[in-house]
Amino acid sequence: MEQIVNFDAILFPADGRSPSLVQLMTSPMTTPTHHASYTQNPSRMPHPEIHMDYVAENLGPRSWKYQLVEALPYMNRRFACPYIVFYPVISRDGMPFPVNRAIKDIQGQAYSEGQAWRGNVVVAKYRDNPFTSMMDASMADFPIIKNYLQTHGSPGQVCTLLADILIDNS
Repeated sequence: MEQIVNFDAILFPADGRSPSLVQLMTSPMTTPTHHASYTQNPSRMPHPEIHMDYVAENLGPRSWKYQLVEALPYMNRRFACPYIVFYPVISRDGMPFPVNRAIKDIQGQAYSEGQAWRGNVVVAKYRDNPFTSMMDASMADFPIIKNYLQTHGSPGQVCTLLADILIDNS
């Protein structure tokens, strides 16, 4: 039986503290048995919700979304080891998450309230597939992630609105 595996990831806390390394826990994903499953790497479910304050409990991966960062603007090729940015979308009380002040400070004058990153954001690193080949990130990855965050707003605003609609209709 496979166990929980941790990978180093970078946490951008919403309360304005400096980004830091955290342990991103992953667990094996249950997949139907199939002959091809012996030849492929098993998928792992990351659990960034452990590091997300005010996130809805007991929803697991439905409480967060992710954005793949495979290249920066003007790059001719994608990163050999891209990044995956996890952000919360469903809060415990249905209220919006607080604006991520650490990322707001990084964005400086490029900050836009309408595309603000909200809640704690966790950034991990992978090789080929984000759910089969995660690897440890380090603070050496920080400048690349910082560059991405300076030029990209959160995709989470649309997801938050959709999540609200889905919850209201259920």
